[in-house]
Amino acid sequence: MSTAMLSGTVMVIGGGHGGIGQAIAEKAVANGATVMIWDLSPGAQREGQHAIACDLTSEEAVQAAFDETVSRFGKIHSLVNCAGITGPTAPVERYALADWQRVFAINLTSAFLTSRAVAGHMREAGYGRIVNLASIAGKEGNANQSAYSASKAAMIGLTKSQGKELATSGVLVNCIAPAIIETELIFQMPEEQRAAVLAKVPMGRAGKPAEIAELAIWLASDRCSFTTGATFDASGGRATY
Repeated sequence: MSTAMLSGTVMVIGGGHGGIGQAIAEKAVANGATVMIWDLSPGAQREGQHAIACDLTSEEAVQAAFDETVSRFGKIHSLVNCAGITGPTAPVERYALADWQRVFAINLTSAFLTSRAVAGHMREAGYGRIVNLASIAGKEGNANQSAYSASKAAMIGLTKSQGKELATSGVLVNCIAPAIIETELIFQMPEEQRAAVLAKVPMGRAGKPAEIAELAIWLASDRCSFTTGATFDASGGRATY
């Protein structure tokens, strides 16, 4: 590829209208990619970005988005899974089953459905990159965020499993585990919970969406060539393994 890491490629971003998703979309366009966002709301159109309204928790909707994307652009070179919610802040004994299921549907099932949709397409092409957004909570667990933590741990497991499945195909699957990032998502948490999570970051600050985007773009490019099934920390020093 040229110095633009994603020149001539098509990137799909699941949940691309969130803070991290938009930072990745903008960085991808700047690096030469055509971006197709699959999100519940089509959102505002931006240069180099296209969007399909898609319920990422629906098998039929994801398949329809995949079919439309391939029909329009011919190929999908990379997929970035960004959809996510924090869910309620509550101990397990007060956590409603419906809330648990909703967090898992948005945080994990969406990534399963999108990854499943593109895997065969990428395998046939002999090239592809899948990048999943997990969380440091998936490695350490955040008190009073059991569904969020468990869903992000499962995202790491999904990444490892699919990375091994596709390891000889030219398709690489990796994930990023951020600590607290300055997006609207953190305001789904009560102020006390935000402060507790931020206090765990040795750098003493939240990360910025653009910092996550830098890593995501490399993982989505052909410059990432001998890494699959891996989890990359972006935690300001919080990660211990």
